Amino acid sequence: MKTILPNRKNFLILIIAFLMSCVIVKVQAQSGSGNLTNGLKFNSYSLISGQDLKKGAQYLYTKVNDSTDAIVSIDSLVNGAKVAKIDDNSNGTGYKDAFQPAIKSGNVIGDSYAVFGIHFFRTGTNTPIILKDVNGTALDIDGNAGLKEFVVVDAGAGSTMQYLSLNSDINILQILTGCFKGINALGIERSGIDTSSFKNMFTASNTAGVSSMTIKAGTFTVVPQTTERQYSIYMKGFVYPPNNSTLPVKLDAFNAILNQSQTKVDLTWNTAQEINASHFIVQKSNDGTNYQDIATVFAMGNTSEQTNYAFKDDVSNDASDVIYYRLQMVDIDARYEYSKVRIIRINRQAKNEIKILTYPNPAINELRVTVPANWQNKKIVYQVFNLSGQTMLQTINANSSQTEILNISQLNKGMYFIKLTCEGQTAQQKIIKM
Repeated sequence: MKTILPNRKNFLILIIAFLMSCVIVKVQAQSGSGNLTNGLKFNSYSLISGQDLKKGAQYLYTKVNDSTDAIVSIDSLVNGAKVAKIDDNSNGTGYKDAFQPAIKSGNVIGDSYAVFGIHFFRTGTNTPIILKDVNGTALDIDGNAGLKEFVVVDAGAGSTMQYLSLNSDINILQILTGCFKGINALGIERSGIDTSSFKNMFTASNTAGVSSMTIKAGTFTVVPQTTERQYSIYMKGFVYPPNNSTLPVKLDAFNAILNQSQTKVDLTWNTAQEINASHFIVQKSNDGTNYQDIATVFAMGNTSEQTNYAFKDDVSNDASDVIYYRLQMVDIDARYEYSKVRIIRINRQAKNEIKILTYPNPAINELRVTVPANWQNKKIVYQVFNLSGQTMLQTINANSSQTEILNISQLNKGMYFIKLTCEGQTAQQKIIKM
């Protein structure tokens, strides 16, 4: 190979050009690399790898904005789910600019779904790019008596979620940091795909910078079936109308305590304010998704003073070792909000041992810690140590529930010890941060 050395003038020109390109790349990474005024448009794609509609297939979407391409991959098909269409752009079906896969449910009872990965690149290149502002709105999450649709949008750390919660058809769960699941709750079919159908949609947004995101779409079925359902992920951005309604209840606390016999759960909550409040519905679930009403407790109605409420749930005949509780707070106009979820774990083999239970283990962002029955409703010190004995995390709960959630997202990957102290007694366990 012959090497050609540039003369001094050309050499300076090359240096200046190189520096200008570095500046341009830096500005693009900070600004989101392109005009996002009109959001992201997913309406022109081609198969570039793998077998069409099968796991491992990759599709190139060109010009999702002025300077960005996107590659959409089918990362997984769970419990028999199938992708019938990667993106339905036919006339009259939703929005051509949205990502609109059609998915056939697996012939199972429970969840079946497809997992899609979306990665962003500078147009015409293989260079990953960071978008500063991304919105993913899952539209038309409806269902029927035997099938409920759900969509999970994971836009990464820094993501927030918004939906019109009053009188909504859907329930929203935050699975992990930046990861939100919306599942149909009422089992009512809604015609068409419409951005004005606020009851059946939610938006996940990230302004901290996104290079990729994950979408899961599928169904929860109570009887085996292979129904094809249409989904629509609208990424052009969305602003919900202002909600000027006053919330019926300002909830201060909601706790669930398992008694020492492990046969009853004491549910207690208190409010700091009630405006036109009607009643509370105590709801219970064995899977954290499907809830049933187990009690109705009438509210004071209108008060600015603290009000305390309580309900005992008999769990002596429950088969599940994990039970989820939440409150539905209803006002006199039938509008409602949900409380945070409380989790009870029943250890039927060792009721009186000084032993803690941690899960998931290994954990990524959140670690759930279940304490002995006789430690509940007492002051507990939670400490996390590294292998050198240094305290990496400490929190104190003066009135601990049976199961508390610790945020360990800031810890580096590796092995740690968690130690709990209550009234001179201690218990510890080894955990792994992924």
